Amino acid sequence: MPKQINVALIGNPNTGKTSVFNALTGLNQKVGNYPGITVEKKEGVCKLPRGVKAHIIDLPGTYSLNASSLDENVVIELLLNKNDKDFPDVAVVVSDVENLKRNLLLFTQIKDLEIPTILVINMSDRMRYKGISLDIEYLEEKLQTKIALISTRKNEGISKLKELIIDYRELTTAPCLNASEIDRNYFDSLKSTFPNQLLYKLWLVITQDVNFGKTDRNEIDALNNFKTKSKPDLKRLQQKETIKRYQFINTILKKGQTIDLKSAKDLRIRFDRILTHKFWGYLIFFVILLTIFQAIYDWAEVPMDFIDSAFASLSEWTKNKLPEGPFTSLLAEGIIPGLGGIVIFIPQIAFLFLFIAVLEESGYMSRVVFLMDRIMRRFGLSGKSVVPLISGTACAIPAIMATRNIESWKERLITILVTPFTTCSARLPVYLIIISLVIPQGRLLGLSYQALTLMLLYLIGFGAAILSAWILNKVLKIKSKTFFVVEMPNYKLPLLKNVALTVIEKTKSFVFGAGKIILAISIVLWFLASYGPGDEFNNAEEIVTTAYASENLSDEELQQKIASHKLEHSFIGITGQAIEPAIRPLGYDWKIGIAIVSSFAAREVFVGTLATIYSVGSDEEETIKNRMAGEINPILGTPLFNFASGISLLLFYAFAMQCMSTLAIVKRETNSWKWPTLQLFIMSGFAYVVALIAYQLLK
Repeated sequence: MPKQINVALIGNPNTGKTSVFNALTGLNQKVGNYPGITVEKKEGVCKLPRGVKAHIIDLPGTYSLNASSLDENVVIELLLNKNDKDFPDVAVVVSDVENLKRNLLLFTQIKDLEIPTILVINMSDRMRYKGISLDIEYLEEKLQTKIALISTRKNEGISKLKELIIDYRELTTAPCLNASEIDRNYFDSLKSTFPNQLLYKLWLVITQDVNFGKTDRNEIDALNNFKTKSKPDLKRLQQKETIKRYQFINTILKKGQTIDLKSAKDLRIRFDRILTHKFWGYLIFFVILLTIFQAIYDWAEVPMDFIDSAFASLSEWTKNKLPEGPFTSLLAEGIIPGLGGIVIFIPQIAFLFLFIAVLEESGYMSRVVFLMDRIMRRFGLSGKSVVPLISGTACAIPAIMATRNIESWKERLITILVTPFTTCSARLPVYLIIISLVIPQGRLLGLSYQALTLMLLYLIGFGAAILSAWILNKVLKIKSKTFFVVEMPNYKLPLLKNVALTVIEKTKSFVFGAGKIILAISIVLWFLASYGPGDEFNNAEEIVTTAYASENLSDEELQQKIASHKLEHSFIGITGQAIEPAIRPLGYDWKIGIAIVSSFAAREVFVGTLATIYSVGSDEEETIKNRMAGEINPILGTPLFNFASGISLLLFYAFAMQCMSTLAIVKRETNSWKWPTLQLFIMSGFAYVVALIAYQLLK
């Protein structure tokens, strides 16, 4: 018995595959990308009985091995390449008890590849409710497999599934049916030409446009030369194959599955009539969004205040307890405030992901996608563009990756270009700190002004994406049309474990991803703010003491003046003052300018940068929010972060392309620097103009 087994989880979308993956792996999972391509790769480790470990890879959802998207190609490429390190010892096909007929199409195809295959029938707890009964022994016999009837909601059947995975060598690899009967002469000829190859693998290589990695290139070339049939003929054969498989499946299910329609209770249609209604559907969605943003503020207030004061105290404690010197200064004024600037937003980020996970788990998000398709079509976008635009509220990078499901290149390009307008979670820290400074406390109809402002910023971002899509549609003259198909999953109570794992994984990814950048930038910024050229910096104490000799300043006030003078003449101060003329018309000073420039690495760095800059030379145990609130505009003598400058800053971040990672992924997806360059200059230019107008009107 091998000490590690490679297990591939395969299944249609919405079959509960992720729930099975979570049940097997728990927190022992990680998310990355497949080498060379921007498709999410989820893998984890499952401890099995007898001291065996299973390396489990959760493959993208696919309806069949007749690939129509990059996600589905990934599944085929892995299953056809035995040289791949992740090639499965056993395939676990996850099906949904309510859609067994459709799910079995994929199962029969995988069986034809002669890979040991286990059939998981998920959501067994709904069988009684839906009036479904199954003859498991009969199904196992006819499908030539072992079946695990499970319910991830009730944690039933998982132990049996683990036992079946361990005993995978006992599974037969015989196909369920002889698919070659659709054209016996053609397949006999194919087999005689390539006698050492699996027949169904040959058929997939001929009909699919996939990459086979280390597969013998000569064999692939020979197969391409073997394409004696035209594309239309091959398509017709694929259709015949699908029909033959469904005929086999229908025959099996006539005896193996019984559905008592009289006992089936389904409120789904009634809910759909309300939630996808052309008036009530939008109203309900709007109310849900308002509730989410209100909760983000109300629920997160206490933990955020605690984190803010804790980091301020930690910084002060570090200064007092450690010996004076550059290292202590770096810790207290650079690293700790910089990290505090991102950790403070963990509660709100976690709550945002919590609500998104609940909406997805409940099945409501698919209704939102369907609902918003009515709007998308009017602006020249594909209905499938809704998925990237909505998922862009988490992060633009995976959202742009999700556009690969859009068949039309032009519609996909437009979606890629406009997705960064949607408000991602990286903008949230910027929005939250500025809103708390410039938007007054108070409520309208029970909703706080701050929550309404946050909601408005999300709507502005989405509106900008739609409007720019409409403009691009006219400019690029898109003529191609695609059909929008979305599967409506059943409504269900969100599974607490799935929601918790999603929140932990997404929040961890956000914090560690941003934390690496912020830590590096905080160190660089501290150095630039703590050192400077020339006598103005080196003789700061003497210069300031002489300048304020006639004033009776206390020791504390004098030290603040010295720290301020040093900061102004440090490397970062000189750099900031060089760009200040360009940003002063927007209501910003050189410190905000430095934060804007550094946040090009990642938007959330804005707060961390200001936290570092305001901490350098400061001896007060004061929070970042209080320091920002106390900043004074030297020209006007008013608070720097006032209503006019705050709104200007919010609008700038709503529209600016402030993320080099997004630019990199756009370059990768479009295979050209042309589009990300246009994005950078057009979006940032538009953001500057809007912010300028807003400040000049409101100041």
